[in-house]
Amino acid sequence: MTTTVSVFTLGGTISAHSGGGSARLTGSQTLATVPVPDDVKTELHDFRRLPGSSLTLEDLAALAERVDEATAAGHGVVVVQGTDTLEETAFLLDVVCAPRTPIVVTGAMRRPDLPGADGPANLAAALAVAADPRCRGLGVLVVLADEIHAARHARKAHTTSLTTFASPGAGPLGRVVEGVPRILLRPQEPTVERPLRLRNAARVALLTLAIGDGGELLEAVDDGFDGLVVAAFGAGHAPQWLVEPLAARAARMPVVLASRTGAGPLLSETYRGPGSEADLLSRGLISAGSLDAPKARLLLHALLADGADRRAVEAAFHRLDGSGA
Repeated sequence: MTTTVSVFTLGGTISAHSGGGSARLTGSQTLATVPVPDDVKTELHDFRRLPGSSLTLEDLAALAERVDEATAAGHGVVVVQGTDTLEETAFLLDVVCAPRTPIVVTGAMRRPDLPGADGPANLAAALAVAADPRCRGLGVLVVLADEIHAARHARKAHTTSLTTFASPGAGPLGRVVEGVPRILLRPQEPTVERPLRLRNAARVALLTLAIGDGGELLEAVDDGFDGLVVAAFGAGHAPQWLVEPLAARAARMPVVLASRTGAGPLLSETYRGPGSEADLLSRGLISAGSLDAPKARLLLHALLADGADRRAVEAAFHRLDGSGA
C-alpha cells in the first residue's frame, strides 16, 4: 500500500547554497537529496525560501491551512525549515492543526556543502515517521538526529550540535532505527482539547527579565498588545518593584508567567514573599506550567486569536501542567 506524504519546504540551512548566503535550493532540489521508499509517494509544496529567523506568524498561519488540507486528504506531512524557529513552527502547528495523520517538522544543522551534512538523514527519518500510521495520535513531531520529539517539549538546546534538539524534563518519544520509527512513549493527552482557529488578530508580547530590570520594557507593553508572557527568574520570580506593574497589566490582559530557564515546571506555593511565584499568581498572573516562554507566547496567541476568554486561557495552560487535576 502506497502512502502519500505532503512535503512543505520553507528554506533554512537544509536548503542553503554553498557559502551560506541568502540563496536557497528549491524544494525539489532539497527533496532530491533523499531516496524515497517505493511505498511512499511525495507531493512537494515549495512553500517559502526563507531562513527560519525570517518566518512570520502570518507565514505559519498560511502553512497551517495547507497542512490541514493535506491531512484532510489523508496525507502524512513533513515540514522542512530552518532550525532557529523550528520548535515554534512545530508547536503552533500542534495547537491549530487537526491530528488526522502524522505531522513532522525537520531541518538541518549543517549546510549541504559541508562535511557531515545532516539534512538528508533528517529528511529521510522525517519521511519515515510521516508515512507510518503508528505515529498518528502523537501530536506534531520534531524529528532530527533519528530522535522523535513531541512538539510541546522539543527545543533547540545548542547553537551548532547535530543533536541540538532535546525535550527537557520529558525526553524523546522514540527513535528511527534502520529507517523504521520505534515509538516508546505516548503523550497522555493532546496539547489542546480541540484545534484552535486563528480567526482574529492578536499581539502577544514576550518579556524576559534580567537582573536589575527597571521595568522600562514592561512599560512598553501597552494597550497595543492583547497579552503578555513574562519569562521570569527561576521557578517564577520577579523583582519586588515589578510586582505592581505586572499586576496592573494582568488586570487588563492575560499575563502568563513562565520561567526563563527553559526547563522544569513553574512552582505555585514554595515561595511566598514579594515577587515570588505565589505572590504573582495571587495577583492574577497565569502559570505557564512546564511550557517554556516562546511556546507559552504561541499558545496564548492562538487562544486569543481563537476568541478565548480569561477562563479558557487559564484552563488551556492548566491542562498542560502534568498534574492530571
